[in-house]
Amino acid sequence: MNKAIIGRKVGMTHVFAADGKMIPVTVVEAGPCPVVQVKTVEKDGYAALKLGFIEVEEKELNKPELGLFKKTGIKPQKVLKEVRVENAETYTVGTELKADVFAAGDRVDVQGTSKGHGFSGVIKRWNQHRLKETHGVGPVHREVGSMGANSSPSRVFKNKHMPGQYGVETVTIQNLEVVRVDAESNYILVKGSIPGPDGSIVVLSNSVKA
Repeated sequence: MNKAIIGRKVGMTHVFAADGKMIPVTVVEAGPCPVVQVKTVEKDGYAALKLGFIEVEEKELNKPELGLFKKTGIKPQKVLKEVRVENAETYTVGTELKADVFAAGDRVDVQGTSKGHGFSGVIKRWNQHRLKETHGVGPVHREVGSMGANSSPSRVFKNKHMPGQYGVETVTIQNLEVVRVDAESNYILVKGSIPGPDGSIVVLSNSVKA
C-alpha cells in the first residue's frame, strides 16, 4: 500500500463518461489530512502514517490526544487513523495529504463502517426463508426454526445464524475505480457504492488486488 487518505462519505450521484455512458459514483470528501506521526521500520518495526482529519476545538479532545497535537504543533483533529505505507520515511510530520494523492483511473479499496439496523431477525439479518404459513405453524412464521437435534448433541452449535445486532461492522470493498478527482474542493468520485451512511468516515487506500 503506497497511498491512503481519510475521507467522509458525502453521498451518491452519477456522472457521464465521454461516450455518454452514465456512471454511478459515490462522492468522498478526502482530506486535507495532516501527518501527525511517522512510523518507520527501524524505530517501530513497521512503516505507517498516523493521519488526522476534520479540525476541532481543543475542548473536543481528551488530554492524551491534545498532548499529541501540542507536541507536533498541528491543529487538533477529530479523526485519527493509522495507515500502512511502504515509503513512510519520505513523509514528515505536518505534511498535508489531499485528494490529489489519487488520480482518475486508480483502483482503491474503501474501508468504512456499515449502516446499523439494530436488533434484527434471521430473515433480515441472514436472508433466511420464512416458515410455511399453513395451519399449525403459526404464529412463528419469521422465527429462526430448528435449533438442532434434541437428544444429541443437546445444545446449539456456535456460530449458528441467530437474531441479533445487524450492521455497524467494519467493511472493506475492494478494487473500486476512481472516476474523477477534484483537487480544489478535495472530492474523489469512486465508481459504485461504498460502506456506511452519508457523513461517515471512510479510508481510501491502494487496491491490494488491482
